[in-house]
Amino acid sequence: MGAHKPCVLLVEDEPAQREVLRYNLASEGYEVAIAENGDDALIMVDEIMPDLILLDWMLPGVSGIEICRQIKTRKETRSIPVIMLSARSEELDRVRGLETGADDYVVKPFSVSELMARIRTQLRRTRPASVGALLEFEDIVLDGESHRVTRAGVPIKLGPTEFRLLSTFMEKPGRVWSREQLLDRVWGREIYVDTRTVDVHVGRLRKALCKLGGDDPLRTVRGTGYALG
Repeated sequence: MGAHKPCVLLVEDEPAQREVLRYNLASEGYEVAIAENGDDALIMVDEIMPDLILLDWMLPGVSGIEICRQIKTRKETRSIPVIMLSARSEELDRVRGLETGADDYVVKPFSVSELMARIRTQLRRTRPASVGALLEFEDIVLDGESHRVTRAGVPIKLGPTEFRLLSTFMEKPGRVWSREQLLDRVWGREIYVDTRTVDVHVGRLRKALCKLGGDDPLRTVRGTGYALG
């Protein structure tokens, strides 16, 4: 089941702080990627497209504020939630952080449990199924917590891969996903799977969803990939 774990990119140059955060994020079940400075962070954002970025304000080289600005001005990355960590408690700095597009701002020293709660809040917005939320699309209901899916009130049996595929589609109805994006999201980045595998599993998902009649909610977009609705 590991592939659908949300990935958090932690950008922190302080070794002790980095280790504490890495440990706590991993304990919460997140996949953790680490960058020690701004330049690495910007490269990694493009490479791994994390689900959330935890970003220290004070970094060597490119500042946290500048990284946040760059992430938020680019179409490909602007929807990734950014939580800024800062030792500066002045109101002005907080405002500057939020003005550059940060989604949240946590002042050091912070309580780890509060930070984890804020991470969950941001992910609930962008990856609802990964934090156990209930997703609905037309007559299809997916319960991320109990791993149950129903259509028109009738339970649908899905394998773990089909469940993850459906939750990805239901988090962003109408969005067209390429096979590569689905591989990253559903199978995970470390696993080498042929893109045709995606077609096979989408086929299985379609069959399961339409087993009891009803329209096929999945759209094949020629030359691109798939979309829900």
